[in-house]
Parts: sequence; C-alpha cells; structure tokens
Amino acid sequence: MNVLLINPPRSLHNGILSHATDDALPFIHRKLIGPPLGLLTVAAAVEHLCEIAVLDIKGELDLPTNTASPEQLVREALERYRPDIVGVTTIASEHNAALDILRVVRSVDPHILTVAGGLHTTLCPQDYRDDCVDVVCPGQSAPIFADIVRAVTAATPLTEVCGIAINRPEGLQPTRPLPHPVDATDREFIRPNREYLKRWLSTYVVGGSTDPATYLFSSLGCAHRCTFCSIWPQFDGRQYQRRADSIIEELETLTDYPVVRFADANTRLDDGFIDRLFGQIVDRGIDKTFIMDLRADAIVAHPGLIEKLARGGLKVVICGFESFRSEELSTYHKSITARQIDQAVEILHANGIMIRGNYLVPSTYTADDFTALADFAGSHRVAYAGYTILTPMPGTAYFDQARGAIVEWNLDKYNFFNCVFEPTLPLEAFYQQVAALWAIRKGDQVI
Repeated sequence: MNVLLINPPRSLHNGILSHATDDALPFIHRKLIGPPLGLLTVAAAVEHLCEIAVLDIKGELDLPTNTASPEQLVREALERYRPDIVGVTTIASEHNAALDILRVVRSVDPHILTVAGGLHTTLCPQDYRDDCVDVVCPGQSAPIFADIVRAVTAATPLTEVCGIAINRPEGLQPTRPLPHPVDATDREFIRPNREYLKRWLSTYVVGGSTDPATYLFSSLGCAHRCTFCSIWPQFDGRQYQRRADSIIEELETLTDYPVVRFADANTRLDDGFIDRLFGQIVDRGIDKTFIMDLRADAIVAHPGLIEKLARGGLKVVICGFESFRSEELSTYHKSITARQIDQAVEILHANGIMIRGNYLVPSTYTADDFTALADFAGSHRVAYAGYTILTPMPGTAYFDQARGAIVEWNLDKYNFFNCVFEPTLPLEAFYQQVAALWAIRKGDQVI
C-alpha cells in the first residue's frame, strides 16, 4: 500500500502586497513559514501501515532550483510513488488549489482513492462535493486516516470507517460518528515525523534568519471566542493542553530546527503549565529561539513569568492587538483594552522580547480612520506591526454575520490580505492605505 500526502501551494492573491510602496514591501507577509504539522502527524500515524511519501508544494516552489508548476510536481510525484491513496490538507485560501491537485490525480489514475482533510474540511465539509474527492476526513484526522488505510488494505468498505464522509452522486454521506472525540493532545497524541521534509528544510526560514523554523503545538483550540477566528469553532470553544513532558520529548528531537514557533491560537499562561515547561527547558539546557502567540491581557497578568520565558529562549511574541478602539474590540469579542496593549509592550521590551503587534483593518475604514490607526500604531514601541484585512473566514461567526455584504466569493482571496467586501474607500485607495501602514514600524526602533 502506497500513500502520498500533499501540502498545496499557498494562494498568490495579496491585494496589500500588490499596492505597496517600496518602503513597505520588505515587511509585508508573503508566505506562511514552517513544515505542515497536520500532514506530518498523518504520516506518523500510518507509516507502520504503508509506504509513505510527502510532497510539500509550498517548500518545492520556494526552492531556488524549482522550475515546475504545481501540476507538474503532482504528476511527477504520482509517477514516482504510484500511490493507492492521495491525501491533501486544506485551509480556505488553499481549498481551490487542493481540489486542483485531486483533479490531476483523478485524471492520471481514477482508481486512486482521494482524501481531503484539514481545517476547511472541518468547518465547511459541504465544499467538497466535487467528483475529484472520494472521502472527506474532518477534525483531528490522523487516527481516522489510519483507519482508512486499514480499510483499503483489507478491502473493507469505507462505510465501516467512523468519522468520515463519503462522496456519493447524491451528496456527502457521513459514516457513523466516532465513539469518542479524538484527544490529539494526550491519549491520541501523535508526534509529527519531520523526517519526510528534509528536502525543503532550507525553505523553512523566517525574517532575516538563516535557521530553519518549525511549528510545535502546546495546546489545541481556544477558550476565547473572537468572532473572526476559525480556531475555537473547531473545538466548540474548548482548549486542550499537552503535558509538559510530551513537549520536552518533542523539543529534544528537533535538532534540525533552531527556531520553534508554538502553533497555538494563544499559548496559555494562567494554569502553571508554561511555568513548568520552561523550568524544564532551562534545566535540560534546551537551546532554541522560541516564538509564541500571546494575548496582551495574559502578558499583563503574568509579568514574572514573561521574565522566565525570556531566560528560556522566548525572543518573539505575536500579539493580536486587532484594534485601537474599544468599540471595535468589543464587536470582535476581543476582551482586551488599549491600556493592556501599552502594558504588554512595556513588559515584553523590558525582557528583551521582540513583539509583533497585529491589527485587523475593516473594509469600512475611511481616510480619517486610517490616520487615527497610523497615529496609534506609531506611538507604540513595537518592533514590528502587521496589518491584515478583516475577513469573514468560512465557518466563523463573523462569516455568518457578514454573508450578505460579501462581494468576493473566490476562496483564494480568503487569507486576510484581500478585501472581500465593497470598501468605503475606492478599492485601490483602500489597499494603498493598508499597505502604507506596514511602513510605520520597520523593526529598527527597538530591541
């Protein structure tokens, strides 16, 4: 049994980047960095059952020697590995690319079983009613995918596999539900196997660093319910924590990755877990550069712990400021204040930690709103600030609220760098204003 797992290419649509001036261009995001944890976890779950190959199209396209298109890469991989099953992982902005991959698979060999998994299958399974998709595998799907491999190997009907949906002419047909939810943080935790990605190691770099970076999660889900976020709906507003010893064991295997980003919606500081974890990191002499997503209110509540994290290697914090206005923060269900943002910045900088403060820009902003945001952002001594466009991601509460105002339905543009509404300003002027914000903080003022 041969299985090929494919990470789709990223969307190239970026309205902010295409309207940026030369001084802002170096600071605007172009790509997500790091190995695809989901596919690596699936690979680890089934490697004892079959022969596994992984194709990271993002990494391949980032190699300076690559001249092939995504379609060519898929065709070459199909010829090389002769898979019986092909799986793809999807987020909203890569959904169309994932379907394109599976269409290529179908055209090459219609007998290959095609499986779609990932975030978008969990929140929007109805989007996979396409002839190129055989099975939809939502949720924490690594053990479920293993059941699919077992069923195909044993020629057992896929209808016997729990927790999937089978694509039929009459629509998606769900199988029996799982007997219990998959606990991917504890009982059913599977350590991702990063060995499959050696070829693309040089592409997993961030900023000006030459060291490869990887993701590692310490928790899944989120207890907060920000309206624009697609993380908490996957877990019904719950957050599941991994054990500290499990994370230490994984960290000690990451010899190829000097930089580790905690891939949490927000890393929790309030239950003693992170305190224990970084105590062990220091005691064991684990030498990494850590990046975390932390909430401003959590930083303010735990200044002593931030000092400990800095000693343990925390160098960069990503913090969702989202807005400088209390009424907007309230609309987003973001329970922080502008004062807490000020305090969080002070605490992080006092400990030599670089902060990227991220703002969401609504399509309703006028020229005066942009001026006010620029003044606010310019007054804060953050190393970097990022500005993305408030986007109704499918499957979120905001999508349901804003559905009637959406004018752009191409999912390729649902990556927070494109406007899917009719903005108050002319569209080109809106993009120019957002792009200009990126030049406010260039990282040379602090740290």
